[in-house]
Amino acid sequence: MTLKDHLQERILVLDGAMGTMIQNLGLNEADYRNAELEAHPSSLFGNSDLLNLTQPEAIQAIHEAFLAAGADVVSTNTFTATEIAQADYALEHKVEAINYEGARLARAAADKFSTPDKPRFVAGSIGPTNRTASLSPEVNDPGFRNIYFDELVANYTVAARALLEGGADLLLIETVFDTLNAKAAIVGCKQAQQQLDQTVPLMISGTITDASGRTLSGQTVDAFFQSISHAEPLLVGLNCALGAAQLRPYLEALSGLANTHVSVHPNAGLPNEFGGYDETPETMAAVLDEFAGSGFLNLIGGCCGTQPPHIAAIAEVAARHKPRPIPAAKAQLALSGLEPLYIN
Repeated sequence: MTLKDHLQERILVLDGAMGTMIQNLGLNEADYRNAELEAHPSSLFGNSDLLNLTQPEAIQAIHEAFLAAGADVVSTNTFTATEIAQADYALEHKVEAINYEGARLARAAADKFSTPDKPRFVAGSIGPTNRTASLSPEVNDPGFRNIYFDELVANYTVAARALLEGGADLLLIETVFDTLNAKAAIVGCKQAQQQLDQTVPLMISGTITDASGRTLSGQTVDAFFQSISHAEPLLVGLNCALGAAQLRPYLEALSGLANTHVSVHPNAGLPNEFGGYDETPETMAAVLDEFAGSGFLNLIGGCCGTQPPHIAAIAEVAARHKPRPIPAAKAQLALSGLEPLYIN
């Protein structure tokens, strides 16, 4: 059975916060280095994706902890693995290796936990980069851009190709705050698949940045969905920035208009004064239980602050509810290649 088949049968569970789990390891600068990088001139501390190369056992162990908690899908430790983002550490030349090893480690963990009845899947995580194609970083020069579409496409193509070569089952374009960046990622993912003569599903997850209900580049949930629906993603969802309770109205809106499967992986509440996340697994699961019971979801997981106990509680929620069906009219439009606007 394919991932799509499983999504139609039950609500699947995505893993939790790789970054939070890495922070829990208490690593220092030396831990981010190996023999090859011992004399690297830039500081490497905090470059979580680099740990695919320098601490592979630790990264695989994190994947396995989430799988043991009940995750059906694990996302690769590659959120910042583009040349654009890795330029902060002067590691542009390591991008392909970081992505390939990130997928390989997740693949090994998923294969270890897979059974004939319950296969585990690997989502190749592709983050938004630290630049935005739609907005100027210079308040006094609104027309200025520090990144352009073609450069983003080239970066995403390299990352996506290495993720696929490493064993990813789907490509996850996540934490989308600028839809133009996401469109570049979509093109990059399509190009990588063409280069490898492969076809894998896309999952696209946007970020509502505050109570305005919009992405950073100004789109509502409806506009965001319409902007990326041409890519025919298997899943469209929301993640990060907000806790589950704050995401409810936007998830309901997405569920009401999407001709795709719908996902959510929120933070463990809102950050506290120290930047940490305090929402308990029980509290978070109670909110997500209502989401699932309302028929909003096909895949649920966690973002910042969520650890294996959160995923275990979420897995219990997923097991209690049926997955959201794609409404018949929308499903027919999806098959025909047409894009629905507003169908009630």
